[in-house]
Order: sequence, then structure tokens, then C-alpha cells
Amino acid sequence: MNWEITPSIAKMTGPQEDDAEKEGKLKAALWYSVGQTVDAVAISQDLNATPHFIGGLSEMCWAQIETIAQDLEAFAKHAGRTTINAEDVLLLARRNEGLASILQAEAKAAKEKDAR
Repeated sequence: MNWEITPSIAKMTGPQEDDAEKEGKLKAALWYSVGQTVDAVAISQDLNATPHFIGGLSEMCWAQIETIAQDLEAFAKHAGRTTINAEDVLLLARRNEGLASILQAEAKAAKEKDAR
């Protein structure tokens, strides 16, 4: 799986409002997804989560996503590529043994599937 790297700064071809609007929509979608997940877990464990907690968790997830995206971009650039590939993702997961082994198995399965 490959992703094309795009610059972190706003593109000159479109107004910055479009980028801000897209970011707002993505954050809203993340907030909704986090809220759905938290609600499901809270119900199953007979707990309650406030909107403030869901908002904080959503912002923390957004910050982590931004960091991951920057790291993946840096790995690809360091390798002299403009496309993020599976090796970059595996490098990112190198400190989480469980995640790294799952990703390695998925990458191997994807390669085998592509070879067919």
C-alpha cells in the first residue's frame, strides 16, 4: 500500500479556507468515531464518559495522527522517495513489538497476494 506525500503547508492552488474546512471535517469525523467507541465501551462496562473526556481523547488522537504522518513523511524522504510504503510503516512501529509483528504479517500477506 502506498500513499503520495503532500506538503504539510497549505497548497498554493486553493484557498487556505478549503484546507481548514477539510481539517475541521476530519476532526469532526474523528470526534464522532471516538465518541462511538467510547460510548460502546462505557455501555459494556456500565460506565459514563463526558463530552469533555471524548473531546480531550479526540484531540489527543488528532495530535498522534499528525505526529505519525510527519514521521512517515520523514522516513520516505530520508529514503529518497516521494511515496510512503509499507517499510516506512514498519519502521514507525519498530518500538511496539506486538504491533510490528501484526504489521509484518499483514505486509507478508499483501506481498503474497500481489505475487499471485
